[in-house]
Amino acid sequence: MSDVIGALKQAIPYVRLYKDKVFVVKAGGRVLQKRETLEALVEEVCLLHQVGVEIVLVHGGGPQATELSKRLGLETTIVAGRRVTDAQTLEVAKMVYAGSLSVDILSAFRLHQTPAVGVSGVDGKLLTAKRRHKKLIEPFPGAPAVEVDFGFVGDIESVDPQVLNHILQGDAVPVISPLACDEQGTVFNINADSIAEAVARALKAEKLIVMTDTDGILKDPKDPFSLVSYADIAEVEQLKADGAISGGMLPKVDGAMAALKGGVRRAHIINGTRPGALLTEVFTNAGCGTMLVAKKECEPAGMIEESVPA
Repeated sequence: MSDVIGALKQAIPYVRLYKDKVFVVKAGGRVLQKRETLEALVEEVCLLHQVGVEIVLVHGGGPQATELSKRLGLETTIVAGRRVTDAQTLEVAKMVYAGSLSVDILSAFRLHQTPAVGVSGVDGKLLTAKRRHKKLIEPFPGAPAVEVDFGFVGDIESVDPQVLNHILQGDAVPVISPLACDEQGTVFNINADSIAEAVARALKAEKLIVMTDTDGILKDPKDPFSLVSYADIAEVEQLKADGAISGGMLPKVDGAMAALKGGVRRAHIINGTRPGALLTEVFTNAGCGTMLVAKKECEPAGMIEESVPA
């Protein structure tokens, strides 16, 4: 009992600090693959909502889309952590992202008696996107660049957060699936990390929290004990140059840095498959993943979060 009371006392300053602040939480598809993990994550989001944090949840769904594609006999192509989307794959993305997976997440919110509203970037003109041009891409750092046509993959041009503000003002949690369209109504598959970053900037969020299936940024990807617990943009750029950040971690890190450059105060990359990871990162000094800031020496004094792990 004393441990529970101690944890609650430690959380009180954070509850006071973050009440009425906006957190954008991005949950990757691997985090949501198992029903028990999905429900555990939603339960933590609901607790944050109950203590007054305004939560926007953005979800991916790559593994779920890959699974359905296999069942339909469709080949999946991923380059540098990003999915190539032809017309058939786009139909799969619609069915999974805004369909079955969104419903599963919303049903978990119902289980925990918290109002939530599912939207995609198509709804309410939330996201306007354009088709991604063919690009020269390094499949991994140091590899020869190849030209990639991503098909129906879009890049975000603008965010209109009005629909999100309406949902938040109604004391509900917006749950965003990773689709958007252009002004002509062409639908695009959008990287969920990019959506989370753009929405966090548009809402002037206090935090962007990226939940993946790894503990955070590692200095050595082969060494799980080489976690980088606290870093700024310059340090992350050096890690990228050293080849420590690659593959699916690249869009997560790039999105986090873009959010910081756009005014979001903190970005976090944590392991969403670990029970309690979200609450541990938010309500304790030690945290459990990687916390990123724009520039360490420019951090204001006196913040609770300045106590970071050694």
